[in-house]
Amino acid sequence: MTYVFGFRSRFAKNFDWILGAVAVILVVFGILVIYSTSFKATTQTGSGDAIHQTLFAVIGFVFMIAAARSDYRAWGKLTTWLYGLMIVLLIWVDVFSHAVLGATRWINFGFFQFQPSEFAKLVMIVVLARFFADNYDRLERPKYLFISLGYLVVPVLLVMKQPDLGTALVLVVIWLSMALVSRIRKLHLAILAVIALSMLPFGLKLLKPFQRARLDTFINPTADPLHTGYNAVQSTITVGSGQVFGQGLAAGSQSQLNFLPSLAQHTDFIFAVAAEKLGFVGAALLLVLFGVLFYRGIMIAHHSQDRFGLFLATGIVAMLVFHVFINVGMNMGIAPVTGIPLPFISYGGTSLIIALTCVGLLESIALRRQKLQFEG
Repeated sequence: MTYVFGFRSRFAKNFDWILGAVAVILVVFGILVIYSTSFKATTQTGSGDAIHQTLFAVIGFVFMIAAARSDYRAWGKLTTWLYGLMIVLLIWVDVFSHAVLGATRWINFGFFQFQPSEFAKLVMIVVLARFFADNYDRLERPKYLFISLGYLVVPVLLVMKQPDLGTALVLVVIWLSMALVSRIRKLHLAILAVIALSMLPFGLKLLKPFQRARLDTFINPTADPLHTGYNAVQSTITVGSGQVFGQGLAAGSQSQLNFLPSLAQHTDFIFAVAAEKLGFVGAALLLVLFGVLFYRGIMIAHHSQDRFGLFLATGIVAMLVFHVFINVGMNMGIAPVTGIPLPFISYGGTSLIIALTCVGLLESIALRRQKLQFEG
């Protein structure tokens, strides 16, 4: 009994309560905004999405606590199994799943739509962190740069086949963030960047028509405001309609009258809905909360006791930062629409559970930065 209380006291003492509290606040914020989308012009259409998101949140917090209590270093021993499972799931989606709104991204378990590409983000963070940590002193040699890219290319190609350009970019950003803090020579990265840029015109030709249309809309959103540019135009109008203090959770002409399409209000364009209903003040508070989350993650990476923890935290923070930057940017018209969710806020079980699991891994790194050993 003494040991149990001792464990709990050490856990409570070293747990990053600010990080945990911010994660909780963000999830509650997201559920409230999702619930607000059920209010339409004259009726409430139902709060099913908010209830489902609450259930996902409960599951996610269980995963977060479990990840925090686990030794993050043990995850590094599972990389072969995790990578293999990821590849199997991504292939499963391609072979057996059916397209939804033009994309094949989910495995239907009846009671739950599982999205393997979200799982792939977590797996690639763990796999690449293990590789960069184990080969830290050899990374100056081009051979190890290409090996790390080999790990990256396979899931990127499988995700692009779904097609899911947004997730493919997230995977690239995860790799790049770790490469930048590793001993890979910056000259090699610069050469790689030049090669990638030179191949960009060829890569654009491989995009699906709707993906090229999204890029065209980003460049000139008013060229076709009633068709390909409709969502982008309406989202910027929705953001501005909230003004300083917002129109209230049960109000908002853009969302209630479905000028902003209802199917995207609680997913891709949830930041626009939040800005409309809570105004500049609410949107700014949301970004401040994300800023605190990022800062705590960076500090955890900085104070990590080993290289695996450093790379693991770096990948997690980079993934979350990129998600927020792209999602908020596309809602405000300063980034192309890619379908990347806003972490903790957008509706989606897999993405929420994965995001909270990542917070749990950050907590695990923070708990063990003083080389505390947890058992049982």
